Amino acid sequence: MDSDIRQWLDYLADEIEALLTSHRLDVLVTGVQLSPRWARFKLQVGPGTRISSIQNVSEELALVVEAPQIRLTRGSGALVLEMPLPDPQPVHLLNLLLDVPLLTPVTAVLGLSIEGEPYILPLMAPEVTHVLIAGSTGCGKTELLRSLILSLALYNRQAHCQLALIDPKRRGFTPLEGLPHLLAPIASSTEEAQALLEQVVKEMERRDAENAPATPRIIVAVDEVGDLITTGGKEIEALLVRLAQRGREAGFHLICSTQRPSADAVPSALKANLPARLIGRVASGQEALTAAGIPGTNAELLVGSGDFVAVVGAQVTRFQAAYTSLPDVQAIMAQLTADAMPDSELGIEEPVYAAIDETYEWWDRQL
Repeated sequence: MDSDIRQWLDYLADEIEALLTSHRLDVLVTGVQLSPRWARFKLQVGPGTRISSIQNVSEELALVVEAPQIRLTRGSGALVLEMPLPDPQPVHLLNLLLDVPLLTPVTAVLGLSIEGEPYILPLMAPEVTHVLIAGSTGCGKTELLRSLILSLALYNRQAHCQLALIDPKRRGFTPLEGLPHLLAPIASSTEEAQALLEQVVKEMERRDAENAPATPRIIVAVDEVGDLITTGGKEIEALLVRLAQRGREAGFHLICSTQRPSADAVPSALKANLPARLIGRVASGQEALTAAGIPGTNAELLVGSGDFVAVVGAQVTRFQAAYTSLPDVQAIMAQLTADAMPDSELGIEEPVYAAIDETYEWWDRQL
């Protein structure tokens, strides 16, 4: 850690302790953890000191650390004060992949957890299967969805994993046109989306009827599912619900993003079958509850631009979503379409592909 940053963090730790002492609260800062987006101060709370008393001075704490807001959470047996960094750095997907271990099949790389570890999502896990991504404009839903898709394409051969993409906004998936894993061209109009969903559901029903193998796994990703249902009506809604209800055993996974997770945008029959939730910034605690399905995620306190919480099973995980710039997308597309190591000017480090090759080899041994 840079010495100037260390001095700054030490100064903030002293300020936190001084403020709490002035309120007669027995609290010591025992450590600090730095991520690209957050600084996390570990607080040791003395006997008789109530956590609620510390929460009552959260606005004053934000003032002394010069942050727009702070967040107090409990973890690893301690109280943690989180503050956003004044100059946050993006988590680039390709850089993150250097630290990703061997991945099991159909596992997506989502970003960096607040503990500093790569955060991954195994779609074949029973508590995942289908995913809802929710949050207001600017929270980073589309960027997260795009990085999720690209990580799946990088770590899974076309024979094992295929993609069906629906993009009503005609913006989110445009850079992915021509991806070799695509089951069909990216659907943008309502008519194209309905035809693609009918094709997917028909294949799902065939596999069910014939007890056919659930391969290749097919990922159906919809950017702004609320818009699609609004324009497509009951026909589109029925296809999505059927896919969510019946897709798992046949090897289908549905990933939907939406600005509004309310019932008028995402029908209850669909949302109930999307068990894994990735929640970005929302406007209120009620919206956080609606999106996550459980209380206490504090998604209303997220700061946007890739700041997310994941709700998988009973576990809530804070993470910074991976970002893939347009040059990085182009480099990945070049690698996947050429099926060869890219030239050095594409900017992808060879260890990334060494790790991907190792996953390929592991995949082949399992199959």
